[in-house]
Amino acid sequence: MFIVSSYAQAIFFCIITMLCWGSWANTQKLANKNWRYELFYWDYILGIFLLSLIFAFTLGSHGELGRPFVADLKQAESQHIFNALLGGIIFNAANILLSSAIALAGMAVAFPVGIGTALILGVLINYIAATKGNPTLLFIGVICIAIAIIINAIAYKKVTKTQNNRSSKGLLLSLLAGLLMSLFYRFIASAMDLDNFEAPASGKMTPYTAVFIFSAGILLSNFIFNTLLMKKPLNGPPLSYKEYFNGNFSVHTVGLLGGIIWGIGNSLNLIAAGKAGPAISYGLGQGATLVAALWGVFIWREFKGASRQVVILLTLMFILFIIGLLLLIEAGK
Repeated sequence: MFIVSSYAQAIFFCIITMLCWGSWANTQKLANKNWRYELFYWDYILGIFLLSLIFAFTLGSHGELGRPFVADLKQAESQHIFNALLGGIIFNAANILLSSAIALAGMAVAFPVGIGTALILGVLINYIAATKGNPTLLFIGVICIAIAIIINAIAYKKVTKTQNNRSSKGLLLSLLAGLLMSLFYRFIASAMDLDNFEAPASGKMTPYTAVFIFSAGILLSNFIFNTLLMKKPLNGPPLSYKEYFNGNFSVHTVGLLGGIIWGIGNSLNLIAAGKAGPAISYGLGQGATLVAALWGVFIWREFKGASRQVVILLTLMFILFIIGLLLLIEAGK
């Protein structure tokens, strides 16, 4: 199977993760305006699952190092399979809340608050589980990002005073999504042998197998989570499966593309975790917050018409995010 060979390569993969995780939500924006995010989300999840299969039977099955996907899946212990499945279930609950927040408050708010919160807590959780990296630089970087999130929340509050179409519900959902999102990575990381991808310990899984099980957990839990959300939506009238199957080819394709984009980032991030360590790999991946905020502010114009004070706050947020991410990279050297 394909394995990352150096720290520099791991950082490169984490940057790709950052771009993928920060950009997939554009597909939700691009979907038909009448195509609710609950319907979009089914295709998104299918895209994640399909990508995990593609990677498992290509990068995860060829090469001299590691174990090929099918052999690895057969030898995996039930405890590690359960952990990867549980990681998928937790992620799905968090991501549905995040998608709801995007629909209500936009990318420029949902990502900095939700994923930024996940970054802070997730880095701490993953560092405690696997102490790899310079703790001083790591935690200073996290503090910079925490301040950036607070500034973003302040800017959002100032905008909501003048734009009545925005809802504080989006801010609350972003926070809840972030709290849950901080937990999923630890479970999937524990199912892998992070110290030796070349010859993983018996019972543990390679990143490709773990991602497949993780994606299966997302897909299976979606039949519960998203069905409930369709029947009792956080915003708008209830939906039926008939409406999903009435969707045209283009809206289904956009949703699948969103899942594939996110799945590429997720797979590369876990492949990189062996060299970078889970705390740094996760933290850099969740730098997607910065990418999504850039999309929201400059492309989707979610803060259009904001005051000069809000513009200054957003600029300061971006600067602190960049400093924080650079410190996370330096922490792993």
